[in-house]
Amino acid sequence: MPERTQTGKPAGGELTDEQKAFNRMLSAVRSLVKHPFRVVKRQFGFVKVRHRSLPKNTGQIMTLFVLPNFCLAREQLLPLLSEVRP
Repeated sequence: MPERTQTGKPAGGELTDEQKAFNRMLSAVRSLVKHPFRVVKRQFGFVKVRHRSLPKNTGQIMTLFVLPNFCLAREQLLPLLSEVRP
């Protein structure tokens, strides 16, 4: 089974180039995955789950995860908006 965590530096040693490349790849993937969660928690204030019904919680979470996609894509969306308006 392949390793799924970053490799730590051994005591008194250095990481190999393969280990450094693997750590960089994992860091890049982790940042792509964690960024939308940060946007939902910090910018939209969804820190606690309110116990309602399952459909309401699901609907709220789905909506909250659409909003970061718009925030991340705003650089591509804003030029399109200015083309529509006179």
